[in-house]
Amino acid sequence: MIITRSPLRISLGGGGTDLASYYEEHEGFLIAAAIDRYVYVTVMRPFTQGIFLKYSKLEHVEAIDDVEHPIIREALRMLDLRISQIEITTLADIPSGTGLGSSGSFTAALLRALWAYRMKLLHPGELARLACEIEIEKLGEPIGKQDQYISVYGGITCFDFYKDGGVQAYPLAISQDTLFDLEDNLLLFFTGFARSAGAILKDQHVRSQKSDASMLANLHYVKEIGYRSKAALEGARPDEFGALMHEHWENKKKRSGGMSNPLIDEWYELGMKNGAIGGKLVGAGGGGFLMFYAEDRNRLRHAMSHAGLEEVRFRFDFEGTKVILS
Repeated sequence: MIITRSPLRISLGGGGTDLASYYEEHEGFLIAAAIDRYVYVTVMRPFTQGIFLKYSKLEHVEAIDDVEHPIIREALRMLDLRISQIEITTLADIPSGTGLGSSGSFTAALLRALWAYRMKLLHPGELARLACEIEIEKLGEPIGKQDQYISVYGGITCFDFYKDGGVQAYPLAISQDTLFDLEDNLLLFFTGFARSAGAILKDQHVRSQKSDASMLANLHYVKEIGYRSKAALEGARPDEFGALMHEHWENKKKRSGGMSNPLIDEWYELGMKNGAIGGKLVGAGGGGFLMFYAEDRNRLRHAMSHAGLEEVRFRFDFEGTKVILS
């Protein structure tokens, strides 16, 4: 039996510039952080022939082409199994559709498990590239590359996205004190809204491809905020980073009418009046988790709890996608 785990992620600046429709013309930059909430995948050889899948539903088929789960189907095709005799199970600490990059995390964990099952080695860069190939190229999902890359590399990591499709990853150069400040003062609250990022990101993708002036100006500004966030954090100014989160969110809401809703806006304002310096919805928008940088975290926790929002506490993960049992 092979068991792998892959971390979920939060975006700290520059999100949205990792879509090909943007970086192929203008290059992208963002900062993302892996957190200690995970997607797990197990792979084993069953006693009977067939493909057995256990996720939110059960599948038992004889051929790869009959697999309903699109990511698993494409991953198995990529592995080129000679005999269809495999069992795959997946579990997650947090459900999909909540803005923490679960799909990219799952794809990375699955590929890492399958390659380990076949006793093959995958370099982290190659693992992230193959995960992007499945979701973006083979399945045509209108998504960016950050989820796959941060889940593989882990840590608090900067990514440059180049016009030729290349990606450079390097750690954010912050002090231990700043790291502890982020872990202590970044708070996640679940809004109760789960959603697919596809519709929002598809709109961004199409408008960027058409060189929509307002969309490109928005994304240029987001990239600039990403660089300013990098400077603030590396300069040991986490409160300045918190204020940039608010600036980012105000700009991000202009990107799409589906980015927020009146209830989310109400909760955000509540947080800002009760100890938060800045915040935003994590991920593409429309639901999932509200993330705040807190000046008074106890006051913020009490306000959000009173409003009915559940907090998910976390620390950063510095291991990335890995085999935990083989």
